[in-house]
Amino acid sequence: MTQSIQIRHLVATDAARWDAFVDQHPDATFFHRAGWKTVLEQAFEHDAPYLFAESNGEICGVLPLGHVRSRLFGNALVSTPFCVYGGSVGASVEVCDQLDAAACRLAEERRVNHLELRYHAPRHDGWPRKALHVTFRKPIDPDPEQNLLAIPRKQRAMVRKGIQARLVSRLDGGVDAVHRAYSESVRNLGTPVFSRRYFRILKAVFGDDCEALTVHDGQRLVAGVLNFYFRDEVLPYYGGGTAAARQLKANDFMYWEVMRRACERGCRLFDFGRSKIDTGAFDFKRNWGFEPQPLSYEFHLIRATQVPDVNPLNPKYRLFIEGWKRLPLPISQVLGPLLSRSLG
Repeated sequence: MTQSIQIRHLVATDAARWDAFVDQHPDATFFHRAGWKTVLEQAFEHDAPYLFAESNGEICGVLPLGHVRSRLFGNALVSTPFCVYGGSVGASVEVCDQLDAAACRLAEERRVNHLELRYHAPRHDGWPRKALHVTFRKPIDPDPEQNLLAIPRKQRAMVRKGIQARLVSRLDGGVDAVHRAYSESVRNLGTPVFSRRYFRILKAVFGDDCEALTVHDGQRLVAGVLNFYFRDEVLPYYGGGTAAARQLKANDFMYWEVMRRACERGCRLFDFGRSKIDTGAFDFKRNWGFEPQPLSYEFHLIRATQVPDVNPLNPKYRLFIEGWKRLPLPISQVLGPLLSRSLG
């Protein structure tokens, strides 16, 4: 079989075949879809050398990659930038090994600092790993009432307060309202915001599988989240609330509405996404009854001598974060995308 496997670069005419393989592979994720190549190239202007393995004319493995170059944050080949999961998925271990080996060769040819592969579970013995993130995934019931009862009591009380406040959720055809709420939330956390254009491209590329849900107090927007759908899974991905959200319990209500609507849509798994260990987001998701599952982000070092540490918990970014929190919102919305495109 080794002799018959060919490694090729994805072109537009292969995208449908790529997605057909991803849709049927049990280890593939929403972030393995071919559309992310378009997103990386159009929203961030990053090169995206997507690799696939082919045998006897059939795709038997895929490895999405993005090349992120930044004077501030380094030069890396990542599977996949701006995504929770990545790495190779294939019909066999041999196929995955060949794809990963091809990625290593490509990283060395491009003289990047490192190659990063974002796996659910450890894959490469001896590769340095970053044990910073966990993910939260849990089956949900077809009955919304059962899902509400499954939320631990204290968190369920927060959801009920949002319901009692007469908050209303809506599905929007566009993404601008979600982006407004999200941009205020991440500014308050000291994080550079992604561009509105990025959100619009996500919607254009993924269509109905990219859903904008907003929460309103009367006519006032108080929270919003961009959700991804993949097979029978829902993934609330970019979300946040305005200053009024905390008092109204709007974020609690928002994620309940995502869950309620998703189970009615036929979803059977709720993916709460990744969080850094022992952070506020980590605690929030545990309060919903989700248990953390370790992620294995593995590195093939080339020009770098150690695993990079570009994250808000790094003490050297503390002053930047505190300063960013004080920026006027319109300024943060202009400057944020210039920085966030390089974070990956």
